[in-house]
Amino acid sequence: MTESFNHIEKVKGELNLSGDKSISHRAVIFSSMAKGKSVIKNISTGEDVLSTINCFKNLGIEIENSNKELIINGKGYKGFTNPTQNLNAGNSGTTARLLTGLLCAQNFDSTIIGDESLSKRPMDRIIIPLQKMGAKIKSQNNFLPLNIYHSPQLNNISYELPVASAQVKSSIILAGLHCEDITSVVEKIPSRNHTETMLGLDVKRGESGNTILVSKKNYPVASEYFIPSDISSAAFFIVLALINKDSSLRIKNVSLNETRKGFLNLLEEMGAKINYENISVSSGEVYGDVIVESSALKNINIPGKIIPNIIDEIPALSVAGLFAEGDFIIRNASELRKKESDRINSLCYNYKKLGLDVEEFDDGFKISGEIRNKEVVFESFNDHRIAMAFGILALLLKEGGKVNNFVCVNISNPDFINQVKQITG
Repeated sequence: MTESFNHIEKVKGELNLSGDKSISHRAVIFSSMAKGKSVIKNISTGEDVLSTINCFKNLGIEIENSNKELIINGKGYKGFTNPTQNLNAGNSGTTARLLTGLLCAQNFDSTIIGDESLSKRPMDRIIIPLQKMGAKIKSQNNFLPLNIYHSPQLNNISYELPVASAQVKSSIILAGLHCEDITSVVEKIPSRNHTETMLGLDVKRGESGNTILVSKKNYPVASEYFIPSDISSAAFFIVLALINKDSSLRIKNVSLNETRKGFLNLLEEMGAKINYENISVSSGEVYGDVIVESSALKNINIPGKIIPNIIDEIPALSVAGLFAEGDFIIRNASELRKKESDRINSLCYNYKKLGLDVEEFDDGFKISGEIRNKEVVFESFNDHRIAMAFGILALLLKEGGKVNNFVCVNISNPDFINQVKQITG
């Protein structure tokens, strides 16, 4: 499906977005593990989280929607039942990687599969540490499907992450929840900390990074969760409001987790007018209203240490950078090549369509020059964040634009088009 976007004059109003995708995945996982009834409010409506929900239904967990709340009756420690079919993670790397850490501790064999895109994403980064713990996992050359076999016992380990990855860290933590002794995960560069925050894990902070400690005593208990709005989804609307003249936008209850605010902090350094109101906390997660106004932006040097915490927002950030003073340059972001698409290549391909000067690096890219081409048709590469980034860009172009295969936005935000209409008229 090709989606057409017409030029808009300004952005006004407020948005209530569905829950953060990363936090939603974890709330479903922890609620399914816990013994008894848990309630999740404002869960993500994207297909990725639905994949996680369906996997746990196939593991014998009762899950129902009631009055916009998700009610989960967890089975407790090792209480899952042997699935009668393969567990389909769809397009969700979070589902596949976190579920592997949990399943390798269960009393049955299981298999995780995914769609064509997910089946091209590397799984060795979780297989290696989990095998060190005693997990029995077989794969197709370190890709899906993953065959996970019953292991009599997992052993605690101390593991230093070779790459900053919240998914890898969380997979090890989920396995470590089934060990009597303490497993420690060391990260030199901090990544998203939702798992350790929501579980209340002990985190030792030092000059060389963080050490997260976990054992069976940290096993989740039934809880009530409110999921803050997804900063990665909000990012596109924030950029749209910043770039348009005479615009202002309030996005309510946005996740302001310290490991997710890097995008907002960078924009403020670039000159963005951003304010925060109604700050609250739920399950250790900070959230509040984000208010943005039209701003004159200037590109800045983006430090490499912040990349793990803005990795999903880089497509939106690059659109802001295109309209900012100076050249937009991003480096130290090779992980972008291992997402739903090779996002470095996808972004460069589409920016070149505009006639811009684009330089592609192994770990990033540079955008400079002026837009010379009109009525451009962008490619989504079946990647939801690429689709939304160029949907927003098309709205900012005088001639508008089109995005092929825009339906892939359903992976994270199926309400995107209606939300655009809500704040642009």
